[in-house]
Amino acid sequence: MTSLILFGIFALLLLINLPIALAIIFATLVTMLATIDTLPALTTIAQRLVAGIDSFALLAIPYFILSGYLMGQGGIAARLINFAKVLVGRLPGGLAFVNVISCALFGSISGSAVAATSAIGGFMIPAMKKEGYDKPFSTAVTVTAATTGMLIPPSNILIIYSLASGGVSIAALFIAGYLPGILVTLLLIIASALYVKRKGIKPISSDQIDPFIPAFIGAIPSLLLIVLIIGGIIGGFFTPTEAGAIAVLYSLALSVGIYREISLKDLYPILLKSVNTTAIVMLLIGASSAMSWLMSYESIPQTISQTLLTLSENPLIILLIINLTLLVIGTFMDMTPAVLIFTPIFLPVAEMLGISPLHFGIMMILNLSIGLCTPPVGSVLFVGCSIGKVNISQVIKPILPLYGAMVLALILVTAFPAISEFLPQLLGLI
Repeated sequence: MTSLILFGIFALLLLINLPIALAIIFATLVTMLATIDTLPALTTIAQRLVAGIDSFALLAIPYFILSGYLMGQGGIAARLINFAKVLVGRLPGGLAFVNVISCALFGSISGSAVAATSAIGGFMIPAMKKEGYDKPFSTAVTVTAATTGMLIPPSNILIIYSLASGGVSIAALFIAGYLPGILVTLLLIIASALYVKRKGIKPISSDQIDPFIPAFIGAIPSLLLIVLIIGGIIGGFFTPTEAGAIAVLYSLALSVGIYREISLKDLYPILLKSVNTTAIVMLLIGASSAMSWLMSYESIPQTISQTLLTLSENPLIILLIINLTLLVIGTFMDMTPAVLIFTPIFLPVAEMLGISPLHFGIMMILNLSIGLCTPPVGSVLFVGCSIGKVNISQVIKPILPLYGAMVLALILVTAFPAISEFLPQLLGLI
């Protein structure tokens, strides 16, 4: 009965377009009032909202958000695009491949799919149109490729999963995301190549591609950020939170001092955007933590776990059910609350079946990344359509093969844990 009240009210509030954080809070509060006395219910939800964000690891999130905004306006995107052109621009359909690789590189540096869509899409969608690509396909490529930044570190959502899972190593999660992120990138390139072959689009001319050495030198300072952050965390020189602060300082020096794309007067609006985004994320975390506490108090995760385990003892069947459930959830729920609410429900089931929290986390993040570019709540899809000046209905057809590539990557990551666990094991992180 508690589950019906909680999820019923939550679904109803989402249907009337109440912001998701408020929907979570109100659904949780009403359910508490139905099962607990008024004063304890009000006190408890206030405590859980605060306790949900009382974590040192979460301090990394505002730092990475700020560094992402600095990179988005700091000239990093243009240099990464030039570098990607040198690598694959001369191939048939090279500009589509440039888009995918640029989004992957920028997403991995900024840690934000929305930032990657905005920064890369602003350059690549008009450029692809000039070369004969239609805008809906160009937008679809940008939107799907931008989600690789959720897997390739540094990634805010991996930090949130670490919190929700009870302390899976952030460093191990960061390293575990590399191979799945690269796999998604390669499959998106293959899907784009099939489109290009069908349309007969020619490679871009060589005079539009810079020589390798200048393009590589221009991209080195941006690419070094990945080495600095990941190398420092793995080497034990600083924590992920300290890495976030270093990312801000490095991005600031790069954007203001070296590339000179941001002036001091530009910093105020960037800081304001960062504060707004951080406030939204922290409210979602606090609200989701309150709902997770209520579900734990009412033993909802245990009930769902027992129900799932009665369906089959085959781990792949259970993971298939979980994946299908998360794919549906990702279509109407933002990634942050989905991770915080459903990790405590599904992770215990996975662990009972012998699946490591590390592997499950990467699988879950890859799954929910698909939801970022799926209507009706796909934030990255909306941003991409706005930049590409196309309607969502126009993007649906060209994005379907790219969805297929992402789902294939999800199937492979789910079925073969070594894709997630190989690098962390190699580096002694697990």
